[in-house]
Amino acid sequence: MKHPRRLALFAALAAAVVLPLVGVTAASAHGWVDDPPSRQDYCARGLTSFDCGQIEYEPQSVEAPKGSLKCSGGNPAFAILDDASKPWPRKGVGTSVTIQWHLTARHATESWEYFVDGALFKRVNDAGAQPAATVQHILTGLPAGQHTILARWNVADTANAFYSCIDVNVGGESSGGGTGGGTGGDACAAAWQADQVYTAGQQVTSAGRIWAAKWWTRGEVPGSGGEWGAWRDLGPCTA
Repeated sequence: MKHPRRLALFAALAAAVVLPLVGVTAASAHGWVDDPPSRQDYCARGLTSFDCGQIEYEPQSVEAPKGSLKCSGGNPAFAILDDASKPWPRKGVGTSVTIQWHLTARHATESWEYFVDGALFKRVNDAGAQPAATVQHILTGLPAGQHTILARWNVADTANAFYSCIDVNVGGESSGGGTGGGTGGDACAAAWQADQVYTAGQQVTSAGRIWAAKWWTRGEVPGSGGEWGAWRDLGPCTA
């Protein structure tokens, strides 16, 4: 009998195949912003007050053709990310903030772009270089107040990009959700134990990162199975 979590993952992968119907070849790379937490990162951590749907299980998969200014990139599977009426958690930050991408697969990169409330704020050209597993860019001179930052990772050898939206309060306090964000991540969970049984949703710490079990698991080292493994990477944590 197949586990429902696995079925959900396979269904999500099947949905991703729809993208080529618009004349685009899907990229093999995946990634999302985990610091400060993006909308899909909060969903993956279970830190929203509402059901995020499919994005909860694949925050790295918000992929769509380049050029969109939507948080979903226009990918209908993740349209909830575009709903500004939802009470998305908002991170309090300073006028300078480090945006961190977590890449589950690396891919030649054309550029990284950052839009503040829809206006281009910063562009970093990579000229086809392969990024590291963690990529950081610093935004300086952010205006005070509440803003939504759209981070766009433009892949070099396909027509696609990956999208992440981060809700921030520049010069103000965080609201909703967890504490996450630009000071190094959430507090660490209990350390992973090889002989312990974990069920869906349980969180552990391994190699300085928080991991959530996708389904029943025992003995599988967090991160060892990649995208297909039993653990979902929730980002860095602090002791």
